[in-house]
Amino acid sequence: MTSWAGRTAAEIAAAVREGRVTPREVVAEHLARIELLDVRVGAFRHLRTAAALAEADEVAARSDLADLPLAGVPVAVKDNLPVRGESTRNGSAASPDTPAAEDHVTVARLRAAGAVVVGLTNVPELCVFGTTEGVHGTARNPWDTTRTAGGSSGGSAAAVAAAMVPLALGNDGMGSLRIPAANCGLIGLKPGRGTVPAGIGRGDWFGMSENGPLATTVEDARLMFSVLAAADGVHAGDARADGTGADGVRGAQSGGLAVAVSARSPLAGVRVSRPYVDTAREAAGVLAGAGHRVRRADPPYPAWLATTSLAHWTAGTAVDAEGLDPRRLARRTRVHAGLGRHCVDSVRTGVRRQQLRERLAPFFDEHDVLLTPALARRGPAAADWHRRGWLRNLVVNTNCSPFTPAWNLTGWPAITVPFGMLPAGVPGAVQMVGRPGSEGVLLDLAGQLEEARPWGRTAPLGSAQEGL
Repeated sequence: MTSWAGRTAAEIAAAVREGRVTPREVVAEHLARIELLDVRVGAFRHLRTAAALAEADEVAARSDLADLPLAGVPVAVKDNLPVRGESTRNGSAASPDTPAAEDHVTVARLRAAGAVVVGLTNVPELCVFGTTEGVHGTARNPWDTTRTAGGSSGGSAAAVAAAMVPLALGNDGMGSLRIPAANCGLIGLKPGRGTVPAGIGRGDWFGMSENGPLATTVEDARLMFSVLAAADGVHAGDARADGTGADGVRGAQSGGLAVAVSARSPLAGVRVSRPYVDTAREAAGVLAGAGHRVRRADPPYPAWLATTSLAHWTAGTAVDAEGLDPRRLARRTRVHAGLGRHCVDSVRTGVRRQQLRERLAPFFDEHDVLLTPALARRGPAAADWHRRGWLRNLVVNTNCSPFTPAWNLTGWPAITVPFGMLPAGVPGAVQMVGRPGSEGVLLDLAGQLEEARPWGRTAPLGSAQEGL
């Protein structure tokens, strides 16, 4: 029997379109794998077993099956996005257990492309922190289940890394796609502002949050991104007649790009561990060998970046917590939201975000792409962080992931890409950042890294046929 768990989304969709397998067979195999492994991983808050099988049959009966880009592909959805007929709990006991009347637009686009939603994935309460645990469960890194999967799209990343699904939908307000992708050895793409519909929470964290894909290959990430963005007229890898992208950046396949490499933490006082520094420099060497113009250069991060990041982070939580019973929120969430209420008015003006864009724009006039470590150190232990103090959570999160927040504040695209293995035996990762409209360029560069240094696509948690 052919095993479909562990196959790429592109492989599965092609097989379904060609009639070599039915959507029900594919979905059933992935559901069985989830039932077998998720007790060890904690990726899912809710599994849609009966509904997913019924929806797989509906896909099989579609008259346009042969044209569906995600025909029969099982996907997981982060539990802060509405899925029709399911409650959206957002990691909290304070959220209502009320079924959503409609799909979020990104979920609807995935379904229209033939994907089948198998379940909703675990998140930290209100998607605030870079670790995923709470009243609905703890998401663990399938490469090392003693460690967190990261957050806040931790459940989505864990599901993909464990081959429970080939693709998952997450979102990123301060690194919430890129952090778990880096921990779990995945590609996590945060699109630039306005590229994929947002509509996250009560206001997208003032325009900083973006929906995007988690995948094990560049081909799959590009495929899912195209589905999420195409209805708005944006396609991964769009190019103009002169070979440049929508922003005028020459594509990675068209000639050498100017790539800046920086291992300096954007947040003062945060030390970057040697394995992540070495990983970034090795990835830079691969890009140089591919013909790109690579040099070390640090962006002019302002001294106020840390306080501005904290103000926006807490203010976004304050808005999302409005109307929820504070007695049902974890203490760290209450403290975070309480601090943020003092920042909401100043954050709404957008002044600091505009100042940051103006400060960093000249750097990107000189360089097409910035390459950095994805993290400063490995993710912390998988533990009950929601029961620990706010300050302890703040320190752990900041020391682990200082490289992500700046690009939510600017609204520019950024991608995390697996690269090599760390001494601890888990995947390394780098981040690449580009100007608005450069998602296709970032995916092209990711593809060059993938070709030069192929990564282990899924964690050795259990073979694709184990117990099935």
